[in-house]
Amino acid sequence: MSISRQNLSVIIVSFKSDHIIHRCINSIDKEIEIIVIDNSNNPEFKKFIEKKYENVRCILSTKNIGMGAGNNIGIRSTNKDFALILNPDVILKKDTINQIINASKVIDSFAVIAPALDNIEYPNYKLDHKKDQKFDTEPFKVECVDGYSMLLNLKKLKQLLNFNFFDENFFLYLENDDLCKRIIDNNENIFIVPKARINHLGAKAVNEKYSYE
Repeated sequence: MSISRQNLSVIIVSFKSDHIIHRCINSIDKEIEIIVIDNSNNPEFKKFIEKKYENVRCILSTKNIGMGAGNNIGIRSTNKDFALILNPDVILKKDTINQIINASKVIDSFAVIAPALDNIEYPNYKLDHKKDQKFDTEPFKVECVDGYSMLLNLKKLKQLLNFNFFDENFFLYLENDDLCKRIIDNNENIFIVPKARINHLGAKAVNEKYSYE
């Protein structure tokens, strides 16, 4: 099954992200459903963001539950077949979604598909260097992708026996590595789409004045 805007949700976990999340949302096609899980538990943020964007639904968590647990709430809250996990400080390029959709039509089977970071010096994926990889403009398999931008094939992953999505024992960091490892252990595929590009502002998701919190 290939991806379309109609069977795709974007899931964004926010925490004190009011200063940056709008750039992320505005880079996403308006016909795509966006689910924001706000770990700040801020009713005013929810009211404002749902009024500003017709395609955004905001879910408040009762406390800061972390990235993995927040993403799981978003996954449980969508009825779509695919979910694009994004950090609030990620900005999509104009054709990112189109490139991902096009790639999904030619890849035989995937559990995760991800765009590539626009700064090639800092790749957002890890390779098994024992394998001979062909680096060009076509999608290629990787061992792991960074968690700030990864599209999950929910329909496929839900078919795996006893498969849970993000392990909530990881509050922050490495939850994506754990998820990718379990996907590879289940003999499923993870792809990078080089033509689909994103900009990751890096460590900007939380307003600096709340960095300690």
